[in-house]
Amino acid sequence: MDRRRMTAIGVVVAAAGLTAAVTLPSFAGENAAPRAGGPAGANATDGVAPEVLDAMSRDLSLSREQAVRRLAAERRATGTLGRLRAELGAAYGGSWLSADGATLTVAVADPAQADRVRAAGAVPKEVDRGVRELDAVKGRLDSAGGRATPDIAGWYVDVATNSVVVLAKPGAEEAGRRFAAATGAPARAVRVTTSTESPRPLFDVRGGDAYFINNAGRCSVGFSVVGGFVTAGHCGQPGDRTTGANRVAQGTFAASSFPGDDWAFVQVNNQWTPQGVVNDFNGGTVPVNGSTEAPVGASICRSGSTTGTRCGVVQAKNATVNYPEGTVTGLTRTNVCAEPGDSGGAWLSGDQAQGVTSGGSGDCTAGGLTFFQPVNEILQRNNLTLVTAESRAAPAEPPAGGDATAPPATAAPTAPPAGDSSVCTGDVSRSGAIAAGRSQAQPDGRWFVADGGAQSACLDAPDGAQLVLELQRWTGTGFRTVARAATADGVARLEAEGSAGAYRYRVTALSGSGSYTLAFSAS
Repeated sequence: MDRRRMTAIGVVVAAAGLTAAVTLPSFAGENAAPRAGGPAGANATDGVAPEVLDAMSRDLSLSREQAVRRLAAERRATGTLGRLRAELGAAYGGSWLSADGATLTVAVADPAQADRVRAAGAVPKEVDRGVRELDAVKGRLDSAGGRATPDIAGWYVDVATNSVVVLAKPGAEEAGRRFAAATGAPARAVRVTTSTESPRPLFDVRGGDAYFINNAGRCSVGFSVVGGFVTAGHCGQPGDRTTGANRVAQGTFAASSFPGDDWAFVQVNNQWTPQGVVNDFNGGTVPVNGSTEAPVGASICRSGSTTGTRCGVVQAKNATVNYPEGTVTGLTRTNVCAEPGDSGGAWLSGDQAQGVTSGGSGDCTAGGLTFFQPVNEILQRNNLTLVTAESRAAPAEPPAGGDATAPPATAAPTAPPAGDSSVCTGDVSRSGAIAAGRSQAQPDGRWFVADGGAQSACLDAPDGAQLVLELQRWTGTGFRTVARAATADGVARLEAEGSAGAYRYRVTALSGSGSYTLAFSAS
């Protein structure tokens, strides 16, 4: 092996005045040559990129000609609306286009302004409230957003009905009305509707995605864990800050080891949600459902932000590599290629997490080999919990007609099954069965409301299994872990102090499987 080419698949540097052998990938079409026939836009598409027309044809069931006409009508409507909004002032109640995009309707809170709207070529609609008043009503709900339960998906200004709409999950409509009333919003201005929506933040942490270190070097996300993600240690040191591929502030390196090992843990801020998936760089994702180690000879695929997804086989385990920066032991050797910037990326065998990219030789043009740091060692060394596709499922909806604020925890305690020898006791007891690499939410896949103060829980694990118990609080955008305990001698005990709010427990099996019992109490 040519030692001169054996390097960590290091960060791609993206700073002024610095160069690297591999550059950041450009956006599609960024350096495209002009189209034949003259300057871009001088054709039947009326200046609209063909890719946009193709997407509209696909998603709106339009021909290219219909898409061009619709966009032209929308441009005209936008110009008309800009003038009308300035002229109507406080009387402006919002506007909307018809389903085919051909008709612009403008709401007016002053009937005397209807003729002005008609003169501009739009259709007037008389309403009770101007859009400024609707925005003020919504502002009241925004200010009280932290008091919304998980069964309220959100709220928005609906100019077509001249109201602020609160979206409540089935059976939680009354909770939505109570929430709106508590803000002091006028009842006539708020409309509560049933919705099955389960919104989540758009800044997802996904395996394989790019991230930047101190706004300079680039690496790839390995796997999501509770609170952040794991990646390669040579990508950053504790305290280094990261931004996502969208250049939004993301997190901080909380732990790192290189050389010797090649792993790191990045703790993300509350704008980012770790997801149990890996980017397949083909417009989709693949699920991560555990971390069972694959044998030598097994097929394996790698995902990284420079070269996308590449596959091969496991050639050897417990390999030692002498990088120029030092020796790293305990790596897994593969015949999969990788290039700078792929560092830290995810390795999967089927749906099972295997490790994060360390380094190798060659490239994805001539071919090469690559080593990865096994993920289970990273999890165990740092007491981390892998996020799986199942463990990020949305909170279950309450039974139809149920009170969304009535916590399951206030129900009569569930007695353990006859003959149960569980060492755990509490006001509420729940039993379940779990497999390695899986997670479950309790009680009953739902959540409960606590008034604030002390909370305690005890988890009795299956024989030989290693489980993690987490107490999670609803933040308004998702559940965030506030306390955590791992099993020792088959039992995990957890105690925490918390403010009033919606909570749940999450049970995750790091290894082993079988039946468990969870007992908990809240003041």
